[in-house]
Amino acid sequence: MIDFIVKIPWYGWVLLVILIIAIRDVFFQKAHTISHNFPLVGHIRYWLESIGPEMRQYFVSNNREELPFNRIERGWIYASAKKENNYEGFGTDRDIYAHQYIFVKNQMMAYEVPKNHPNLEDSSFVPCAKVIGAYNKRRKPYRPASVINVSAMSFGSLSAAAVSAMNKGVGLADAYHNTGEGGLSPYHKQGGDVVFHFGTGYFGVRSDEGSLSIEKLKKLVEDNPCIKAIEIKLSQGAKPGKGGVLPGAKITPELAEIRGVEVGKDVLSPATHKAFKNVPELLQLIEKIAEETGLPVGIKGAIGKLDQWEQLADIMKKTGKGPDFITVDGGEGGTGAAPPSFADHVSLPWVYGFSSVYKVFLNRELTDRIVFIGSGKLGFPAKAAMAFAMGADCINVAREAMMSIGCIQAQVCHTNRCPTGIATQNKWLQNGIDIPLKSERLAQYFKSFRKEFLEITHAAGYEHPCQFHMEDIQVNVDDIDLNRDLRSTYKYQKNPVPFNGVQELYDCIHLGGKKIK
Repeated sequence: MIDFIVKIPWYGWVLLVILIIAIRDVFFQKAHTISHNFPLVGHIRYWLESIGPEMRQYFVSNNREELPFNRIERGWIYASAKKENNYEGFGTDRDIYAHQYIFVKNQMMAYEVPKNHPNLEDSSFVPCAKVIGAYNKRRKPYRPASVINVSAMSFGSLSAAAVSAMNKGVGLADAYHNTGEGGLSPYHKQGGDVVFHFGTGYFGVRSDEGSLSIEKLKKLVEDNPCIKAIEIKLSQGAKPGKGGVLPGAKITPELAEIRGVEVGKDVLSPATHKAFKNVPELLQLIEKIAEETGLPVGIKGAIGKLDQWEQLADIMKKTGKGPDFITVDGGEGGTGAAPPSFADHVSLPWVYGFSSVYKVFLNRELTDRIVFIGSGKLGFPAKAAMAFAMGADCINVAREAMMSIGCIQAQVCHTNRCPTGIATQNKWLQNGIDIPLKSERLAQYFKSFRKEFLEITHAAGYEHPCQFHMEDIQVNVDDIDLNRDLRSTYKYQKNPVPFNGVQELYDCIHLGGKKIK
């Protein structure tokens, strides 16, 4: 028998394996009709289908065709992060007559930076023009030292290496890092300012009953001075109004300790909060957290119906209290895994959602109390200019931050098979992330973004982006009324932000990050 086996040529073994696969396809497997009807050939079809997205990305799609981020957008982030040439030649290849194409109106004579101006020393110094918590007289107000920051992405959805790289990066860029709802991990404490974010799971500050523990939150803030503000998640762009389940198989001892849950047991994030059930109770919780911790407290939500936002604004007007900041997430948000029906259809895109909710507070003369933060594909200078013209004071970026540290838009974040090691708990894949290098790249992306954003601001005749007006930005609307400014399009006028020069922001005692001095 051994002699017979040895004498079988190599192609005989190949034919034998093919025969076994064919027998399996025809007589045993019932799941796939194609491989049953066309044994062997059907497997080629499934293999080609599996690599289809990569083939289209690299060989078929043109530079402006892909979604959610096309090749030109990704290329600009990569080049900016690597400090490479991020220019393009021979004019734009975009359809400048396309719907919602953005035009920034330049001034005849651009703003000239005077002598001894902070931007002469640091051309990427663009802090927030407002102090978070100043109106409500919080004990520890906070002025973000950067107008671009890392949005809510938790440890668990992102790898330890990715979170570490981002936190080190925001430390280098004087920005802040939102923890996401997975709790404060050791990887969030690598030198950057932190906004602690919690949702319906209350991870890291969770009571035994699964609700919010104020005592745990207070101790967390006391033990971690890197926490500069607290954000309550009402909803997010990827899946507003929907909870989630973290399978027990993913709950490692480390994750269990950070999130305050049991090892190996499924963790439910319900769709609604236990700590409050209505808008008045939400306001009470905000004030209680602010009083106990001394920190500014804000809320994050994707925008749909406005009745409860109007109720919130009415109570704020009546009581003089309320959130210190509001993060408006667009329906185009994408780092949270979600069913297509939610990701594609639930909640408004950022421009529609923000304009709707901003008007709610504008009509009640409340915008000066609130720092408005935009989140939803705003990590490009022209889009940021539009956001600031509409009333945003800062922007948060998630996928753009991921791309700056190596994300290739493989769109497998929800499978734990991220090839770059960013959105996976696979240790082998995480080892591909060089944390010092990637942190430098995130910092450089932020600095390149701010520098270019500031150059656009100066071209429009302003010293700081907070000075943008809605008339400064025009968008293509439709075939009948081809082009209108933002004021005419969204039917409101942004409330001017008090501003007395960048030097005043530079000298602010509440400025976050590391002082340039």
